[in-house]
Amino acid sequence: MPFDPSSLRFDTNGLIPAIAQDAETGEVLMMAWMNAQSVARTLETGRVTYWSRSRQSFWVKGESSGHLQHLVEMRVDCDRDCLLVLVRQEGPACHTNRRSCFYTAIRDGAETEIMKPML
Repeated sequence: MPFDPSSLRFDTNGLIPAIAQDAETGEVLMMAWMNAQSVARTLETGRVTYWSRSRQSFWVKGESSGHLQHLVEMRVDCDRDCLLVLVRQEGPACHTNRRSCFYTAIRDGAETEIMKPML
């Protein structure tokens, strides 16, 4: 059955959360937003394309930094209101130069940095 992007459940702003996960290691890298057109562009080009809420424009991951995300597979959750984007990540995924945006853990009630920036 062909994929129909209109079957996705976008929020009132026309957006859907997309979680990027390393296809090889399973590591969760980041979360960002997509709209229907960025979903389509990602599937067409194989380059993960998000929607930047702050800039109100498309954001091809790695376009300016060189830290590209290549689409391996896109998955839709059971409620069709969240995407899992399995990627091959080149370089850090986070704008802080870390492998993942999830570099802060809450342990025993305190924040602990568990990942240093990549060199």
